[in-house]
Amino acid sequence: MDQDVIQRARTLAERLIRQAGAVALERFDDIVELSDKDDFGDVVTEVDHLAEAIILPGIQSAFPDHAIHSEEAGSLGGESDWLWLIDPLDGTNNFAIGLPVFTTSITLMYKREPVLGVVYEPLTDRLFVSAAGEGVFVNGKPMHVKPAARLSKANIGWIQGHAVRNDPRAVRLRHHLDVSFKRMMRLWAPALQWCMLAKGDIDGIVLYNSEGDDLYSGILMVKEAGGVVVDFEGRPFTGMQTEPYLIACHPDNQEELLRTVRAGLAMAEGKA
Repeated sequence: MDQDVIQRARTLAERLIRQAGAVALERFDDIVELSDKDDFGDVVTEVDHLAEAIILPGIQSAFPDHAIHSEEAGSLGGESDWLWLIDPLDGTNNFAIGLPVFTTSITLMYKREPVLGVVYEPLTDRLFVSAAGEGVFVNGKPMHVKPAARLSKANIGWIQGHAVRNDPRAVRLRHHLDVSFKRMMRLWAPALQWCMLAKGDIDGIVLYNSEGDDLYSGILMVKEAGGVVVDFEGRPFTGMQTEPYLIACHPDNQEELLRTVRAGLAMAEGKA
């Protein structure tokens, strides 16, 4: 793995993501174009496309041999060990209804592992950056996950894929988590929730079948902030999966959070 590539990619991503964020900030609460994206209720705005029009050419010009996958444009470039994942507007539905909870996410993968994650929240001007082995920072300040003394008083983020919708198993698990913790949050802006966990603002995340272009930047940030990311069986999460089921938290809270999730799944499946 070429560290020079990662450092050049970091400089580029930070510049491009701020430019894309400026467009989102300018257009927020003043949408001109809005259309349905799929059958699951997701939408796309002109800002999604405008942000891509900033980010994609910049990457292609600087790294022509790298592959890219972006939320709206799909796959670009040929086969490569290097893969950029772009979510030009994470939280598009929030953006579309005037809810100020959205980010832009840029991730660089090397051989299916995240090595760079950059997330920008334009409304607060918070730039979250993580490179493998170098920690994670918000506007240059180091971030660390924090242990929760009592998970019953914890704030837990819930992330689910668009296709999950009201799947009965997911609904029952969600209800179990809702009554087990102080607050179970659903922001519909996954990248921001991962950053909040890495920053120590929330205590954990439960992710139910949600792989997207925003996922791997968040996973890298939590791991670099000292957190753990494991599947529902407790196995460390590595690589890329099309249907991940994960928990993330401080290592001290891993077993209790897993027990709570497993109890919820048992109830959902009629085994408790």
